[in-house]
Amino acid sequence: MKKLVDSQQMRAIDTYAIETIGIPSLVLMENAANQVVKTMESKIDSEDIILVVNGSGNNGGDGLAIARILLNRGYQVDVFFAGKLNHLSNETQKQLTILENLDMVIWTSLDEVEFDHYTVLVDALYGIGLTGTVTDASYAIIERMNQHHGLTYAVDMPSGISADDGKVKGIAVKADYTITFGEEKLGQILYPGGQYCGQLILADIGFPPHAAPVIHSDFYRYDRTDLKRLPKRDAYTHKGSFGRVLVVAGSENMSGAAFFSAKAAYRTGAGLVEILTVDANRTILQAQLPEAILTTYNPEELDSKEEKNAIKKAVERASSIVVGPGLGTSHNSQKLLGLMSLYADVPVVMDADAINIASNYYNTFPLMRNNTYTRINELSNSLPAGSIVTPHMKEFARLTDQPMSVVQEDLLEITDICTKDSHLVFAIKDARSMVAHDSQRYLNYSGNNGMATAGSGDVLTGIMAGLIAQGLPSFEAAKLGSYVHGLAGDYASQKLSSYSVMASDLIDSLSDVFL
Repeated sequence: MKKLVDSQQMRAIDTYAIETIGIPSLVLMENAANQVVKTMESKIDSEDIILVVNGSGNNGGDGLAIARILLNRGYQVDVFFAGKLNHLSNETQKQLTILENLDMVIWTSLDEVEFDHYTVLVDALYGIGLTGTVTDASYAIIERMNQHHGLTYAVDMPSGISADDGKVKGIAVKADYTITFGEEKLGQILYPGGQYCGQLILADIGFPPHAAPVIHSDFYRYDRTDLKRLPKRDAYTHKGSFGRVLVVAGSENMSGAAFFSAKAAYRTGAGLVEILTVDANRTILQAQLPEAILTTYNPEELDSKEEKNAIKKAVERASSIVVGPGLGTSHNSQKLLGLMSLYADVPVVMDADAINIASNYYNTFPLMRNNTYTRINELSNSLPAGSIVTPHMKEFARLTDQPMSVVQEDLLEITDICTKDSHLVFAIKDARSMVAHDSQRYLNYSGNNGMATAGSGDVLTGIMAGLIAQGLPSFEAAKLGSYVHGLAGDYASQKLSSYSVMASDLIDSLSDVFL
């Protein structure tokens, strides 16, 4: 698990290392510069002509040190100092003096710089030090940098991106590589910031291991070491030992969603999977997934005692329940969702059409910034404790009755409102999915654009439900399920290319994740 910090928290770590531990800031600056050069040297050669673009703060000092190290190693390197001489930090002033003593070329005016002359740019304008929006002078510089056709390396943070939330503050450098120090920043994982970072590389510059624990962060992500969180599988077991998933999915001509969710639950380790679907899907699902138990219903007879009893028994057998994929939003689907709400007492993974039904079925009230959101309260009261709601951004906008632009701009705040006083887990699907419960926020870093394909979300519901059925708490199942789902997408993309990935490929790649 990797902690994600904002700019204030990172400064606290930096201050602790310097003032409490006693590590000189120039030592940290030198370490940072060496790490950037180390990364660069794996990509550049002696023919490259490098321009380092520097600001006045310590990020600019890092850049000046980078220029000196590159010069000493024989590279062709110039400096464009875009800061203000009367605003230099002490460390940056020392680095600038060293370069002046080395008679290095230092441009100070944008008009002097021929960006097309250089094959590599190093962005050391702002780092995490940006407050407010990019200044007019820096705007023009970043505009010119983004017109450059060579490689661009960002030092700690692409200039113009907020380290706190990933927002573009007017304009931002589009980096090919971002070498960040100490801890990953929240704005490097959230979009659009993540897109501007290019390949993100976390570098150790000498912060002591116990510096990070002095700050508290509610944001984190998983890496491969977190696969140890998968449910343990004892030798002396049987199929009942690994739980029973009920997949309530699929309307007529929409059997695929039920299939993807059910098969993903099996591939994730569930011992038994039962599909509750309309009569019309029986034949095709029995042929596609003979391992699944089939219970079907007539959607026109959901008010009958027989159908209600059959559904109630299926619900009572389950360790976890998926509801929504391919269900449709008809009146009969609304009835079925109502029965799920009435009968279920194990965690429900709510997805797709079930979310859309809830968006229409529950009362609509404006989002109240300093209070709880009424529709979310009703949804929370209608589902068992630990249930997971898995909207993509458009569904989340419907559910919260907000324009998409507002949800995208204020995602963290709106999520805080939705999880306040709620026993629900929200898994909000996007290029960087976020799983939220209480005050904790997990951001998923696995996955790729090949997963933007029909059925991908159905696979995710099956993975989460399969993990719950095997005993994982819902919040952990939502986090680990998102991570595993993304890893499966990464394996599938490596084998097939991101153009060719389909939902079935994600399921097939789950075995690669678990090996």
